[in-house]
Amino acid sequence: MPHTTNHAILVIAWTHSHCEGEAGHWTNMERYLIPAREARIQIRVANSRFIATAAPVFTVEEAKAFTGRIKREFADATHNVSAYLVGHGRTVIAHCNDDGEPGGTAGRPALAVLRGSGLGNVAVVVTRYFGGTKLGTGGLVRAYSDAVRDVLAALPRAVQVTTHTVVVVTPYTYFERLSLLIGAHQGKILHQDFAAEVTVTARFAVEHFPAFQAALQEMSNGALEAEIIETNEATIIPLDRNDPNEAGAGAGKGH
Repeated sequence: MPHTTNHAILVIAWTHSHCEGEAGHWTNMERYLIPAREARIQIRVANSRFIATAAPVFTVEEAKAFTGRIKREFADATHNVSAYLVGHGRTVIAHCNDDGEPGGTAGRPALAVLRGSGLGNVAVVVTRYFGGTKLGTGGLVRAYSDAVRDVLAALPRAVQVTTHTVVVVTPYTYFERLSLLIGAHQGKILHQDFAAEVTVTARFAVEHFPAFQAALQEMSNGALEAEIIETNEATIIPLDRNDPNEAGAGAGKGH
C-alpha cells in the first residue's frame, strides 16, 4: 500500500560514475510542476522487492540529506539507487548513482524517467532487497524504471510561485463579498479575525493581486484597500490532481 509523508519540498547535483550531470542557469521566473510532498510505493519483480521513495528537494544539501536518510532507513538493503533533478528543462542539473548495480542498469534508467516526467526539483531513491533471482541487464532497467514511474504516479504535484500575503480590514457589510472576491481572483484566505471589523489575511500569486486590488476598490467605492505585509518568492501551491489545468501549469522554494 503506498505510503506518503509530509516533507519539505530543488535539487542541485554532482556527477557520478555511470551517470552524467549537467548544469545551467535557473531562474525563479520559470514555473513548472514539482512534488508537493514525499511519496513511497513498493513493487515486486522476480522475488526482489523494490521500494521507491520520491521527494521535493531544493539544494545539494537537501538532496544529500534525503538520500542519506533513505539509506539509513534501509541500511540492510542490497542497493539504494538514487537520482535527482534540480531546476527544469534546459536549465536542469542532474545526478544519479547506481549504488553497486551494474553500470547503466539502475541510476541512469531512474534518471531517464525523472527527465520524462515533466517534474523539476525532484529526487528519488529506489531501494532493492535481492530476492535470489538475477534479473539481467534488461530486467534491472525495467524494474528500476517501473518503480520510479509508479512512485511518480502516486506523487502529488505543486507549483512554486511568488506570492503576496495581504491584509484587508473590512466592515461586516463587505465581508461576504470580500470572501467571494478573494476566491474569484484565485486567492486563499489564511486567517480571519472577527472584532468590531473583520481583518482578513489572504495570499495571492503576484500576477493575480493587481486585478484583485482593483476589483476590491471598485466593489467598496474606494473604501477598502489590501495591504501587502509579505512577499514570498518561493511559495509552494499544491495542485488538484483532477485539475485539467495541472498539466499546463508551465509546469515554479519554500519550506
